[in-house]
Amino acid sequence: MVGVPNSDLLALSQFQSNADTWLKNSILPYYPATKITYITVGLEVTEAPNNASAFVVPAMKNVLNALKKAGLHKKIKVSSTHSLGVLSRSFPPSAGAFNSSHAYFLKPMLEFLAENKSPFMIDIYPYYAFRDSPKKVSLDYALFESSSEVIDPNTGLLYTNMFDAQIDAIYFALMALNFRTINVMVTETGWPSKGSPKETAATPDNAQTYNTNLIRHVINNTGTPARPGEELDVYIFSLFNENRKPGLESERNWGLYYPDQTSVYNLDFTGKGAIDMTTEANVTRSNGTTWCIASSKASQIDLQNAIDWACGPGNVDCTAIQPSQPCFEPDNLVSHASYAFNSYYQQNGASDVACSFGGTGVKVDKDPSYDNCIYMRAGNNKTMASNTTAMSSTSSSSQRETTSWGCSFLLVTILFLAWSGAGA
Repeated sequence: MVGVPNSDLLALSQFQSNADTWLKNSILPYYPATKITYITVGLEVTEAPNNASAFVVPAMKNVLNALKKAGLHKKIKVSSTHSLGVLSRSFPPSAGAFNSSHAYFLKPMLEFLAENKSPFMIDIYPYYAFRDSPKKVSLDYALFESSSEVIDPNTGLLYTNMFDAQIDAIYFALMALNFRTINVMVTETGWPSKGSPKETAATPDNAQTYNTNLIRHVINNTGTPARPGEELDVYIFSLFNENRKPGLESERNWGLYYPDQTSVYNLDFTGKGAIDMTTEANVTRSNGTTWCIASSKASQIDLQNAIDWACGPGNVDCTAIQPSQPCFEPDNLVSHASYAFNSYYQQNGASDVACSFGGTGVKVDKDPSYDNCIYMRAGNNKTMASNTTAMSSTSSSSQRETTSWGCSFLLVTILFLAWSGAGA
């Protein structure tokens, strides 16, 4: 997905030639080698300081005309992405309604989307709902972890998470205006891993839990209560932490990776880890104790990065691999990494995910302890995590490729050109 920044809306709305030039420079040189499927014209224009919403639909039409000239209008769809603030009401979901002050802009845009079979793009952040109203919204409900249900009094539909409720509010708002054929696409969602002192829910565990449960929810084609079993495209925000972004601490910490390309926490993009984690861990232990060591085939750089992460953000006590300590000898990266990897692995449920380390970790069933260097094992770890639903963090020294999940699910990090910010 490629974005037209708000600053370009005026130019692209005024002259067709500007849209033609933009397409020639920003899309055509990279297509089809890059699988560009959507162009989103403007980012949350109703929230922008300089409201450019009047330019959006004219710009969308000119971009579409440019695509038609290039013969790509059936392969690349045109839309625009919005914040949930485009609604005046979102609860209960069945009462979802668009803000009437945006009607002059929304009506022609929705007509454009319906005519061209393009999705309505929305940025959804349950994190903000919880942060701003913790007494009204439970953390579990925001994280897909709730065991209770919220009932929509008008429809009787049961909601176990805020994500579904917010999407259905959009669908009901569309239906209220008689736009029943437009699908909803989530162009941003995620959870920050770090925040300011008052942002207590911004933690790596919560970020990992939210995104892990999100992936499972979407890959399974669960749909929403109002649209059960319906496919949904979702983009996770974001690939990297934005260490220079202004604002609250959370604004700089939505990424899966730090700017140096080490991971903040790990995600299982298959969606299986979140479902099978507890069972998986139990099966491992029932078949005997396992340990996690470093692969002898891993590069020195990858191992060093993994050690740095495990002994830092991973909260592993690496005293034993320091000089003159029991596990310092042999003094090499494979040995030191093995000790650190195993400690993290045992502390985090001894699951497959906790032994990933960007592909440098290997599970073994033979105790790697030697001499006075004793490797931790399940049962002798007092700090072992009890919540195996939240996937364990691992390290990676190289940027992971984001994967397209075919017909049912698209999970990539949203990197709109010249854009930044979670819901900014």
